[in-house]
Order: sequence, then C-alpha cells, then structure tokens
Amino acid sequence: MLKRCEDTKLALNWEKSHFMVKEGIVLGYKISKKGIEVDKAKIEVILKLPHPTTVKGIAVSLDTQDFTAFRTLKDKLTEAPILIAPNWDQAFELMCDASDYAVGAVLGQRIEKHF
Repeated sequence: MLKRCEDTKLALNWEKSHFMVKEGIVLGYKISKKGIEVDKAKIEVILKLPHPTTVKGIAVSLDTQDFTAFRTLKDKLTEAPILIAPNWDQAFELMCDASDYAVGAVLGQRIEKHF
C-alpha cells in the first residue's frame, strides 16, 4: 500500500497515520476485521439529542406522532448495520425505487446472520 501511495505521489501525514492496529477510526467510521461501522461517539451524540420543545426548535406542532417520528429517527440513525466486503461467490441483488421526484437503487447481498 505504501508503494502505491508513493507511485501516485500521494502525501501521507505520518502524525495522523497508524500502523499495526486491529481497528481504527477513519472519517468517523470504525474499521475492523468485522467490517465498517459507525463510531460509537457519533451514536452517543444522536441518542442524547433532546426532543424539540420550542417554536424555534420546530416549525410544526408537536403531537404524539411527532415525538414518535423523532424517536424513530434517532433509533434508525444509531442502529446502522456493519458494512462488510461483498462475497464474490454469492449472488447480488439490485433493489430499485422511483417516484415522480427521485430514483434510487441499492446493490446488496442476502447473508445469514451469525448471532
């Protein structure tokens, strides 16, 4: 890898570089042999967000559905799955969705959960 950086004239900041570690934080993501997952520090910040309580904090009235939606959003943001490298021997699935305003797609694989 270092040879590749040298060949492409990529400058590395040696003070920010870590070698021979089992896991590390890169651009806010924890990278380990398990895969890529969201840094726990980011999750803690989201979990500690208070519900909006002022007109300035939210422009719509707060009812039970608003609180439920806010709680659901916090839960989904903190339950990010671990991303792993694809298994090239397994089939890929392309899931598509479209509306009058947007088009989206996700390429993924179905894998058995091991827990």
